[in-house]
Amino acid sequence: MEDRRTGALYLEMTRVRPDAYGRERAPVVAAAPGVQRSTWWSNQCPDRDDLPRRLPEFATLGLHEVDATFAPPPAAAGITGLHVIATPRPGQGTLGPEPVDGLLVVLISPRTLDGAQALRDWGDLVHLRHIAEAAVPGYRMITPYERVGGGEPRFLHLYEMATEEPEATYRAMTPLVQERLGPPGTPGYDAWAWHPALRIDYVNTFRLEGERA
Repeated sequence: MEDRRTGALYLEMTRVRPDAYGRERAPVVAAAPGVQRSTWWSNQCPDRDDLPRRLPEFATLGLHEVDATFAPPPAAAGITGLHVIATPRPGQGTLGPEPVDGLLVVLISPRTLDGAQALRDWGDLVHLRHIAEAAVPGYRMITPYERVGGGEPRFLHLYEMATEEPEATYRAMTPLVQERLGPPGTPGYDAWAWHPALRIDYVNTFRLEGERA
């Protein structure tokens, strides 16, 4: 993902172990027209309970960088797919020479269909903005995506990291934002952390396990 803007992604979520995914499933997806790069990642905090969740837990994330010609391959047992495209507003953050070896995946949806734009505006102009400005060590680009064809989860916020410990890097973020905005219960922090239209579908950190160019 580093050093370039990726306009579309195809995610696969599965309980299959990363080594098995990389050996058996990743080549199938990588062979589909429009796939430019395939990577697979291991879940760093299974069954986390510090945030709400509407999606079932999974062990492995397949992340495939794709172009406009891509169409998802046939569904496979035990795998949930998600095809997303970059939103019109650009990602936020910085690029660096280090390879991206960690991810934070945030999947959210509006509570109502007519709340989608308000949620997107809050995400871009408030939530992601303050995280990017906090300059969290190890954080790189934060890119928002939207599900192709609509439906839920509606939006993906993909945080790229250059770190050996994605979960520890993620946990360092909120204290740095609090230094800027104040603690929970203050207007600045609460406006950053929550929005009336927000519904959290899934949040977790992942570490790179393999790739196919």
